Amino acid sequence: MWQVSITVSPEMEEAAALLLERSCGAPTAVYCDAHTVKRVVSAYPSSLRATRAMVLADLNSATRLLQCENPGAARPMVVVKKLPRENWAESWKRHFKPVEIGDRLLIKPGWSRRRPRRGQRVVVLDPGLSFGTGHHATTEFCLEELAACRRAGTRQSFLDIGAGSGILAIAAAKLGYSPVEAFDCDPVAVRVSVENAKRNHVENRVRPRREDLTRLPVRGRRKWDVICANLTAELLRSEARKIRARLHPGGRLIVAGVMESEFQKICKDFAICHLTLAKSEVKERWQSGRFVLAPKVQEQAGRRGEKDGGRYFGQDESSLGC
Repeated sequence: MWQVSITVSPEMEEAAALLLERSCGAPTAVYCDAHTVKRVVSAYPSSLRATRAMVLADLNSATRLLQCENPGAARPMVVVKKLPRENWAESWKRHFKPVEIGDRLLIKPGWSRRRPRRGQRVVVLDPGLSFGTGHHATTEFCLEELAACRRAGTRQSFLDIGAGSGILAIAAAKLGYSPVEAFDCDPVAVRVSVENAKRNHVENRVRPRREDLTRLPVRGRRKWDVICANLTAELLRSEARKIRARLHPGGRLIVAGVMESEFQKICKDFAICHLTLAKSEVKERWQSGRFVLAPKVQEQAGRRGEKDGGRYFGQDESSLGC
């Protein structure tokens, strides 16, 4: 077993994680130093795809480019080392504990014996096999908002854009959202989310699939009551109209995965799409928010059709798909 780590400033965390996933072919874990606020992004492949020296050289070269794109950030540090033989499962257990989302959800690894409190729904996810386990501030915000937006006794649909491990879609199904759909452009993430749905016995209610948001038509065939988009700031801004077109009048859009410095730009772009910020939260320099689509604006757009880039969107269609 190998540990391949990159220590970076917060604004480079996502790029470093993507770099390691591609380089090592393994999911990543992130450790945040509470004092320095630096992130240690690590992957734990069973073997390296090249010699240690070559992997180290390639990553050092790639991180130099990252620093050029973030000139004010501290220089990334790369570590590639072979780990001593040990019980790997036990080492995970020392760091990953159950996460409670109020009195509605309990997210826990498979080895945990923690029993849910009365009324709590349980989602089982193991680190190292997933792309999101509820420990990151952005994922936690999404889970909290999913629970807060759920209205008992009513039918609410949910769409997760950028499914990752499938944690949000699985949690939505457990909370009673229906129908629930999720998609991701990464085939590995889709495979993992399908496996996690089966493990949590919601495979008949959660349908993860491979899809690229940038390739979807502007006009949505279906609309959703709640949409979660845990994406990069660049994607959220460039695809704002496309996301809005898939939201029901009065629907909720939960946004996460954005650095605090980028959030106001997103708010301005969303305002143009008539998405109003209803709640915002900052944790560890990550800012997340819940937006609401004005019902009257969407209804008017639905009646007349809204032109955007040569396409029209508005009226909901009965056919399946996004």
